[in-house]
Amino acid sequence: MSLQTNLKGRLRNTSLPKSHGLMPVFEAVVNSIHSIEERGSSEAGKVVLRIDRVAQGSLDFSAKSQQQIIGFIITDNGCGFDDVNFRSFETLDSDHKIGKGCRGVGRLMWLKVFDLVEVESHFIDTDGELKKRVLCFDDKKGVHGEKVVFATAQKPGTIIKLVGFDKSYRKQVPCKGASIANQLLEHVLWYFVRSEKPPRIIVEDSGETIDLDTLYERHMHASTQHETITIQGHSFDLTHIKFRASANKKHQLALCAANRLVKEESIQGKIPGLYGKISDADGEFTYTCYVSSNYLDEHVRSERTSFNIAEDVDGMLNDVSFSTIRVEVLARTKEYLQDVLAGNVSAGRKRVEDFIDNNAPRYRPIAHYVTEELLIVDPEKSDRDLELHLHAQWYEVERQLVTEGHDVMQPKSDEHLEVYKERLSEYLRKAEDLKKSDLANYVSHRKVVIDLLQRSIERLDDGKYAREDMIHELIMPMRKDSSEVFVDSCNLWLIDERLAFHNYLASDKTLNAMPITGNVTTKEPDLLSLKVFDNPMLVNDDTSFPLASITVIEIKRPMRNDMSEGEGKDPIDQALSYLERVRDGKVTTKSGRPIPGNNDIPGYCYVLCDLTETMKKRCRRANLRITSDGMGYFGYNEPSHAYIEVISFDQLVKAARERNRAFFDKLGLPSA
Repeated sequence: MSLQTNLKGRLRNTSLPKSHGLMPVFEAVVNSIHSIEERGSSEAGKVVLRIDRVAQGSLDFSAKSQQQIIGFIITDNGCGFDDVNFRSFETLDSDHKIGKGCRGVGRLMWLKVFDLVEVESHFIDTDGELKKRVLCFDDKKGVHGEKVVFATAQKPGTIIKLVGFDKSYRKQVPCKGASIANQLLEHVLWYFVRSEKPPRIIVEDSGETIDLDTLYERHMHASTQHETITIQGHSFDLTHIKFRASANKKHQLALCAANRLVKEESIQGKIPGLYGKISDADGEFTYTCYVSSNYLDEHVRSERTSFNIAEDVDGMLNDVSFSTIRVEVLARTKEYLQDVLAGNVSAGRKRVEDFIDNNAPRYRPIAHYVTEELLIVDPEKSDRDLELHLHAQWYEVERQLVTEGHDVMQPKSDEHLEVYKERLSEYLRKAEDLKKSDLANYVSHRKVVIDLLQRSIERLDDGKYAREDMIHELIMPMRKDSSEVFVDSCNLWLIDERLAFHNYLASDKTLNAMPITGNVTTKEPDLLSLKVFDNPMLVNDDTSFPLASITVIEIKRPMRNDMSEGEGKDPIDQALSYLERVRDGKVTTKSGRPIPGNNDIPGYCYVLCDLTETMKKRCRRANLRITSDGMGYFGYNEPSHAYIEVISFDQLVKAARERNRAFFDKLGLPSA
């Protein structure tokens, strides 16, 4: 039975990513290498890749970019398109060069990217005469215009013209000749690192000539090293290469098939100490391990842009997965680079230790549950990224603890008592360490909050001070009440630890919106319309009804010095007025139950501000006493039945540090 081939259909079903637009060009160069090898003249062989660009119509010395590429011309002095090679070219999926890893579909790649292929080839025919074969190849007529004529050259060789570079591919590939030459070298690097010398390969671009031999020598940091390993019964050849350090070169695995580069994979950070550039006695370099194997040859896709290999496979299957290949190869890479990585490993471990000691002591209790390799990081890693990395390890320890918790509650039927006791003891030790980590995290959080408060009251670069809303948000989010935020989101402990215990808490809410009072007033225009961040936070402590109390906290902008008599300008008067309005509204619990003796409920008023001259005057007029350290005022207002405390921002920071200093010292955190 004869099967017909639909060329357009084959092209439609042939996959080639847009980023691989140079693959057909590079494959043409590989074909030229094979042709030279077939002729038996590798040492004298020569391949020239010429980049064909749009002709520049006028002299434009200001042009910043090169003319666009419209095609490529590949010239070689190989054996040429003799009858055998021509029949193979006409046959899709030909197995003529299967021994070299060819799949007989490379010409399809040409037509995926280029409109037309023109071939002019000199060859020795069966009678020993030099002849010339010319032909064209496109997606409409396939191979056409083929004819054999008298030779016009002296020796065998081939010229391949790839005409009409598809725009969608062209815009995805580099346009500079040097970049194309570098990518070509990577694609054919195997021919340079093998024992047999490759033919000379040259890239020509608008008068510039780049010799890949010179490029290879310039890139190489040291001689290559070869070894063979066995993975699940399959042999894999590894070629360890050190390249001279390059800004755009990463440490990577290069998986090859049929002597071509197929898949690159970054291994930055996948081995402890392998970060950025590494150095040996000869200087900095980047590392690549080229991996080749018959197994890879057999599983490469026809277009040679990927492999038919799964990332992971069932253990019962004999297939080799990518993850297995990666693990085995990286083990050899680690061995190969162990001497040069030692310094990075030491620096990476110290980076983690210093960060935990100085910034994140919460991770110290669980560090010994994390594998050593995960505690070695890139020394250049930012604090943010390092925090995220350590948090991921903390989460994994917690996840394991939850799993172990379920298991430890169910002793195994055949488990001895002593074994179970040890398993339970280990679980409890880990649980205790995790709780220590939680406590350390809480204390570290307090340190950060105090530092933020300190910065928020300092003068800005423009000579001004921050608005009070910054301090307000730090203590508690604005326009929220206790039903909308978690206690952990508030930092009321900055003022008084007891404020964490409340029945209802409101921040920047109107009085008529609060469920603890029936007062119908809203914010007064002279205060609220102009000073929207002067709104108080209200606390109704509900330990028992007779002991209920109301706390009002009033916050002012740092260094504000315009305090004067009256509710609109005097923060002490503002706080007392809010207290009286709440009482007038008949205070209830947040569930609406009455509280006896509304007018006698104790009131506590805190004013947070700087002790400017006008503020000191308001404190004296309110008959408040100055504190022994001179950083605040306090007193009792008999008519309002309220205790008043004016706390300067400096005193607020100082007192918070002093109350928490013992915890900071225990964790090794600086308290100043």
